Amino acid sequence: MKYVDEYREAGGARRLAAAIERACTRPWTIMEVCGGQTHTIVRQGIDQLLPESLELVHGPGCPVCVTPLETIDRAIALASRPDVILASFGDMLRVPGSRGDLLAARSRGGDVRVVYSPLDAVQLAAANPDRQIVFLAVGFETTAPANAMAVRMAHRRGLCNFSVLVSHVLVPPAMRAILDSPANRVQAFLGPGHVCTVMGIEEYEPIAARYRVPIVVTGFEPLDLLEGILRTVMQLETGTAAVEIQYTRAVKRQGNAAARRLIEEVFENCDRDWRGIGVIPASGYRLREPLRAFDAAARFHVEGLCVQESSLCESGAILQGRLKPHQCPAFGKECTPQTPLGATMVSSEGACAAYYAHRRHAPEPLTIAGANVP
Repeated sequence: MKYVDEYREAGGARRLAAAIERACTRPWTIMEVCGGQTHTIVRQGIDQLLPESLELVHGPGCPVCVTPLETIDRAIALASRPDVILASFGDMLRVPGSRGDLLAARSRGGDVRVVYSPLDAVQLAAANPDRQIVFLAVGFETTAPANAMAVRMAHRRGLCNFSVLVSHVLVPPAMRAILDSPANRVQAFLGPGHVCTVMGIEEYEPIAARYRVPIVVTGFEPLDLLEGILRTVMQLETGTAAVEIQYTRAVKRQGNAAARRLIEEVFENCDRDWRGIGVIPASGYRLREPLRAFDAAARFHVEGLCVQESSLCESGAILQGRLKPHQCPAFGKECTPQTPLGATMVSSEGACAAYYAHRRHAPEPLTIAGANVP
């Protein structure tokens, strides 16, 4: 197939759904890791095409959703300083902190600017030598190369007024934490296509071998996901536990060698706090020692913040596949896109946002037409 429309063809979707129905003889629970996959599944009704014995649960692969509350509060505190311009991608501006969000900070006079690349923030630093430019560097391995490039460029250009507030997280440690949990129900994974485009699949092979779970790295279109689900079910039914690449048009086993070298040059592994989940060992990136001067948290010493999550928000359980969004008592009531209690309701990849936008307000399945998948 050459064109995106071919990955959304209704006849192909029905054929794959029928093949899944034939292959599935026992109850199985599969987690799609990536929030982009979650949105396609919910928007296209893919989960409702599957046999009742096959359950899809939603994973922690939304970088906005797992950015720690403390990082959001630090960003708000920095944005409130008169000497700072805080640069961020737009999807971070409405993520709730302990008291408000970055949009509220901007309304109070904070200089918060939306950029489309971390390199835009480097240009801001070059154009505003009398101001401190802080880029909110969040994301999984997917965005790490561009953020690393921004730090390297600022270093080479001698831009001492540029720094990054880093909150990078990594997928494989989160998968291990889910599988190690006594409450785990996940028996297989649809792996994150975009992350594996950068990192390849080698890190996932020990997970499949140790935990005996199939991992199928899958794309984001309806036929990608249905084919990934079919491959996963076939492994489960035959007792196989291997890493497969469904998303072959983007993912290679070794990943992107140049991007990986850049990440290794700028970042090193560290323990990282995940919002709603807690600290996962060796699950994040921080700047290496030669570049630590560009670490905004160290430069500005934003400490002593009183961090407090909403007691009504169940996003942590949702991110670990323990609850579906509509099973949170606050979903669609106290928590809406206009009044979000957690990041999963406002992020473009958040599971709660997907359920709300596509009217999954009730636990019972919706009735859909055969042509629901375009």
